[in-house]
Amino acid sequence: MSTPDAAQRVTIEVTVNGQKYCRAVEPRLLLVEFLRQELDLTGTHIGCDTSYCGACTVQLNGAPVKSCTLFAVQADGGEILTVEGLARDGELHPLQQSFSEHHGLQCGFCTPGMLMSAHALLHDNPHADRKAIKKAIAGNVCRCTGYQNILKAIEAVANDTAGGQ
Repeated sequence: MSTPDAAQRVTIEVTVNGQKYCRAVEPRLLLVEFLRQELDLTGTHIGCDTSYCGACTVQLNGAPVKSCTLFAVQADGGEILTVEGLARDGELHPLQQSFSEHHGLQCGFCTPGMLMSAHALLHDNPHADRKAIKKAIAGNVCRCTGYQNILKAIEAVANDTAGGQ
């Protein structure tokens, strides 16, 4: 298989975690591959390659998306938030802290996707109840925890007066 030449590339411009990037990419490059390979943001995981597991979930223009289902060119002009963009000034985001405090992770493979789905939910519904939380993370699969501590971690932030913002 030969490498595509520059004529086969498309230039895209995206803002990822607040930083603008302009890159020439293959039209068929998946967004998850763009984040991991072009930008070295490896917190977004590739889990199943079928969009089932949700480990690749990021936010595109504020909405959670499975980055293995989108081409990077589809994100052109968009704003992307990855798990690396949650922490600020060396401080964990309240969701990240809560996952740690409530043992909401074991192997950690699903955690970035869970965090991004939960973050989007709490942005729109800062005091989400358990039913809303379950619905928001329904597209994210955890094979280790049984979800109880994940739910507790998200609920703790939702019950906080700041709502995890």
